[in-house]
Amino acid sequence: MHFQFKGSHADQSPNPWKTLSVRNAYENPWIRVEHRDVLNPAGGPGIYGVVHFKNTAIGIVPLDEEGYTWIVGQYRYTLERYSWEIPEGGGLVGSDLLEAARRELLEETGITARIWTPLLEMHTSNSVTNEYGIAYVAQDLELGKAQPEETEQLQVRRLPFSEVVDMVMRGEITDALSMIAILKANEWLRQGLL
Repeated sequence: MHFQFKGSHADQSPNPWKTLSVRNAYENPWIRVEHRDVLNPAGGPGIYGVVHFKNTAIGIVPLDEEGYTWIVGQYRYTLERYSWEIPEGGGLVGSDLLEAARRELLEETGITARIWTPLLEMHTSNSVTNEYGIAYVAQDLELGKAQPEETEQLQVRRLPFSEVVDMVMRGEITDALSMIAILKANEWLRQGLL
């Protein structure tokens, strides 16, 4: 199961931006930040910063036969706050994303799944980054022992899926990929698609 981006291409307008120069401002193993000198759509000079991610963002909504799911809590350095999320991680751009999703679910929760359903694809914040994200629903689950990476200090909670939807609606889950995946999975469950 692989995603192919199906974003709307109905408007085939030409790119109104003109790139004059590009230089790498910063790079590490996960991201590259470019500084670009541009002409904006009105023809005026400007600058643009573009963050390129070296991994595809991957999220998983595990669902069991009793209507429960698992969420993962961790302190997010960039936000300087604790965050509850679906199991998430990254897969190297161009790699087998389903295999990366299987690995992330096992690492963070100890769960393996026999049924994987592609749920969504998204651009996480297209005003500053080209980061691409996907999510799956994992079903027919088998529980095991979590194997978090050394950078992850995780709490794992099993909750009724309806409670996780409520957490999104109350603003207790704010991670974009988690919110969208939870709400879309909820709609698919409502429609009998899962």
